[in-house]
Amino acid sequence: MPAPVLPAESSTRLTEAQPQPVIVFEDVAISFEGNAVLDGISFSLERGETKALLGVAGSGKSTILKLTMGLLRPARGHIWVLGQEVSAMKEEDLFELRRRIGMVFQESALFDSLTVRDNVAYRLIEEHVPEDKVQKRVEEALRFVELEHTLNMLPSELSGGMRRRVAIARAIVDQPEIVLYDSPTGGLDPVTSTTIIELIVKQRDVYHNSSLLVSHRLQDAFTMATHYFERAQSRMVPVNGAHIDTRTSFLVLRDGKVIFDGSAHELAASRDEYIREYIS
Repeated sequence: MPAPVLPAESSTRLTEAQPQPVIVFEDVAISFEGNAVLDGISFSLERGETKALLGVAGSGKSTILKLTMGLLRPARGHIWVLGQEVSAMKEEDLFELRRRIGMVFQESALFDSLTVRDNVAYRLIEEHVPEDKVQKRVEEALRFVELEHTLNMLPSELSGGMRRRVAIARAIVDQPEIVLYDSPTGGLDPVTSTTIIELIVKQRDVYHNSSLLVSHRLQDAFTMATHYFERAQSRMVPVNGAHIDTRTSFLVLRDGKVIFDGSAHELAASRDEYIREYIS
């Protein structure tokens, strides 16, 4: 992989707001069938930050997303999301919190029998949003991912990359404070993967929301750390030494533990043998 051009360490943030933690994991552990998947992990996600979760298959990356949503309960530790301790909340109390979180699944998870419009509108319809507002938000979300022409199509008529873009539109249609991405480029070719990452960068820099992104492609994470969305050009461009902080960090998992949590600069400079081998 070519050496990335990293953002300057002394840099100007893309947003003036000072970040506040929106997700906090404190000594979290969970096991399945006696096998420890996460073993005492701790980290935080600041407001407006994107954190890429990296590690080999089975290292617990997707489990972190499920714990964040309250879909799983930790065996030990505490998890706070948007100021609420999800690890101690009742199921009925989690529904309101989940409305503030968008989720993009690896396989898109679209409803085959619904049109693109109804897939994107699904959560809004469930929340009884007025029809005129539903239509406006759906059109805006599809325009954001450049798929407004697919409004009345079925998922079976779309390519894999297009389905992934519809999934992003569905996740952002009600402007969530946090977006969780579970391997959004998994199974896609390199060109389509770049298109998806460009949309995620656009989402990050236009709406300044906070994100956790599970990735099996290190290149995707480095692209996010070394590029930003240039509004004047309406496209993703490399930092190339500009004083811009893309607010993208890295969390590397191994054997259920966090072995790295830091910036692209720090990851590239790590002398840890496992990390050196992983990023090579």
